[in-house]
Amino acid sequence: MDMAVEGQLWRAGEAGVLRLPSGRLVRGRGLREAMPSGHPPTFGVYLLGGAPPEFGWESRWVRWPDFRLPADKAYAETVLIEALDRSARDRVEIACGGGRGRTGTALAWLAVLDGVPPDEAVAFVREGYHRRAVETPWQKRFVARLSPHS
Repeated sequence: MDMAVEGQLWRAGEAGVLRLPSGRLVRGRGLREAMPSGHPPTFGVYLLGGAPPEFGWESRWVRWPDFRLPADKAYAETVLIEALDRSARDRVEIACGGGRGRTGTALAWLAVLDGVPPDEAVAFVREGYHRRAVETPWQKRFVARLSPHS
């Protein structure tokens, strides 16, 4: 699906949509919940312990077990950099099973890549996405230790 054909990115205020400091919009969601109404994503990043099903749009899978950290940090960062870049022209979705821990951690990581100081990224995501995003102490420490150019 080509954005030039679709002609619309996410809108601020839509379910799960987070506005990054650059103004780019990304959507977080839990895969166990129903797909929000409106347009589907054009690019998805799925943070799961096992491979996801085919979604019908371009996607990347990051092996990331529930309540944990990514199995391959370098690959996860490469995928999130791609997601940040594509959010300028695509409807980018970041998702895990419940949409809070792994998704919140990845959104906080995106926020750091987009200019939020690491020690403020969890609060940024909790304010703009979900108040309980980034669930575990090790996910919080992981975000706090990120550098914009990890």
